[in-house]
Amino acid sequence: QVQLVESGGGLVQPGGSLRLSCTASGTDKPFMRMSWYRQAPGNQRELVADITAGGSTSYADSVKGRFTISRDGAKNAIDLQMDNLKGEDTAVYYCHALQFPPNRNYFGQGTQVTVSS
Repeated sequence: QVQLVESGGGLVQPGGSLRLSCTASGTDKPFMRMSWYRQAPGNQRELVADITAGGSTSYADSVKGRFTISRDGAKNAIDLQMDNLKGEDTAVYYCHALQFPPNRNYFGQGTQVTVSS
């Protein structure tokens, strides 16, 4: 059974940095795509950044230039380096993986990121 486990969340002051990590277990097959989503209270879950098996990346406009996603393909693991954090970045961050074939989506349980002075 595939499981995704996130780590690295916490409390940080505005302008600070955090690094989130996600490690997958239960499969040796590289995921087609791995991503970070976030969900703030009262909001829908939104895509923050993703990275393909080939290393192509994309970001939400709100985090471009501040967040960097990276991947260790050999380990099916991803990181999210978050710099110059803002209050609006406060959310639960979820790791996501797409396995294809078959077309299956997996989410981790999430890690809380709070940006506050």
